[in-house]
Amino acid sequence: MRKSQSTDFALLRRVLATAYPFRNEFITSIVLAVLVTPFSVAQPFLIQKMVDDHISAGNREGILQLAWVFVVVLIVSVVLKYWFLVSTARLGQSVIQDMRNKVYRHITNLRLRYFDQTPVGISTTRTINDVEAINNVFAQGVITIVADFLTLGAVVAMMIYTSWRLTLIVCITMPFMVLATYIFKEKVKVSYQKVRTQIASMNAFLQERISGMKTVQILHAEEKEAAVFRRINRDYTSANLDSVFYYAVFFPVVELVSAVSLALMIWLGARGYLEDKVTFGSLVAFPLYLNLMFRPIRFMADKFNTLQMGLVAAERVFKVLDHKETIPDKGMLSPSKLEGKVTFEHVTFSYDGEQTVLHDISFTILPGQTCAIVGRTGSGKSTIIQLLSRLYDLQQGNILIDHAEIQKYKLKELRKRMAIVLQDVFLFQGSVLDNITLRDPSVSREQVIRSAKAIGADDFIEKLPGKYDFILNERGQNLSVGQRQLISFVRALVTDPDILILDEATASIDTESERIIQHAIEKLIERRTSIIIAHRLSTIRHADNVLVLQQGNIVEQGHPSDLLADENGFYRKLYDMQFAENMQTN
Repeated sequence: MRKSQSTDFALLRRVLATAYPFRNEFITSIVLAVLVTPFSVAQPFLIQKMVDDHISAGNREGILQLAWVFVVVLIVSVVLKYWFLVSTARLGQSVIQDMRNKVYRHITNLRLRYFDQTPVGISTTRTINDVEAINNVFAQGVITIVADFLTLGAVVAMMIYTSWRLTLIVCITMPFMVLATYIFKEKVKVSYQKVRTQIASMNAFLQERISGMKTVQILHAEEKEAAVFRRINRDYTSANLDSVFYYAVFFPVVELVSAVSLALMIWLGARGYLEDKVTFGSLVAFPLYLNLMFRPIRFMADKFNTLQMGLVAAERVFKVLDHKETIPDKGMLSPSKLEGKVTFEHVTFSYDGEQTVLHDISFTILPGQTCAIVGRTGSGKSTIIQLLSRLYDLQQGNILIDHAEIQKYKLKELRKRMAIVLQDVFLFQGSVLDNITLRDPSVSREQVIRSAKAIGADDFIEKLPGKYDFILNERGQNLSVGQRQLISFVRALVTDPDILILDEATASIDTESERIIQHAIEKLIERRTSIIIAHRLSTIRHADNVLVLQQGNIVEQGHPSDLLADENGFYRKLYDMQFAENMQTN
């Protein structure tokens, strides 16, 4: 238990430390929390004085003076509370805005292994829902709890000063209030944790199913997936209803205890007044004190739970920020241009540390050459380009570009000199121009148009409504597969890369589109080092060198014509098999 409390305090300190850039707002909120207290407590005290000193004595002038003081105190109290609420809300929003930016920047720099192992919905929940919950630590949590404690202490002190007898009467019910508050806090804490877990599961499920809706519909799995969603939704609803139940029980209990306290105070207080032990003004003021005392107690348990849930969410967010699986970026080289020589020296790699994907791979691509990589699915073709672009880091061996190890290049500068075109083109919602430039201000519209004309994409773009300003749907679904591929080629060419990588860029398109794409590829690979992962062997006849992979090993390499000449070679078998398949299709 101590360890848990120690962890919570350490976590709270770390959350509060995130407010350091906004320390002026934080200090302002604390000062306002202190200032609000005396003005809140002064109101019952003024009423007591008005009754005891002036109403009982029939002093109209004194009543009027205190009435004006009461009005001023009330107005100042309202203004301070308004300012306090706005200040804490502004502080919380400022913190989470800064936190979201940090989380997003951190996630975009994580290794791909993180995304391989973490559902998209979980990352979305961490960046949006959990960060939003941290806002409550400031807006409804620690600062408001401090204000409530200050108010509670001041109220009790004033109650004792006003009448210690009435204070003792009121305190008779306090153990019941403390017990009810503790039980409520513990129960709601558990239900809130279930709610956070269930909403993360729901987000992950929805993200995955919506992204894969085509597969769901093709396999007629709508009802099955709907049944799974109903179960997840039922669990989420159940967790929320649990918390509602505890609220429904707690607040009536608080009202009951408060009513009993008030009844005892009136009953016993009236006897004290008749015995001349309690003033009439104290009897009038004490219900107001009672309300001021029970109001923070009533909401304090809820605020503690809000604070606890904010800390739970913060712990999850910090876990992402503490995730150190980033690609080390300690290189100093930042060339404005690369010659394009690529060398793999005895590279061995495994994604999970157990199953080796590449075994002692060595090859060299000279500047300006085109190297094709072929092999069956799972042979390690895509792994080679992921290592070259440092999406994953080396485990054994070396990769050199222009005689320098890739780790010696600044990561951003290295990737700036490369361009990768994938089989599955990812286009974002936005204009064609934005999808090509990725909002890089250094790339002009003229450069985009020039590159599109060189590739042969300008013809279809000019026919779109709005042309280069045509708005694409999510993932570019309002374009054909071939059109999306052409846009990805323009995106690659517009940066004028020194090393070009095509990862099965023609695998998903029809034969007619392939002719256009093939022309685009020829334009792309001119005067630059190119690596082509080929599904269709007919598209790599222009390659200078071919690497044939099998189960992570290079089994053959050489010029395509030389490899075809070897009738017993692995490349020849792949070629003949594909040729036979094409003949059967035709």
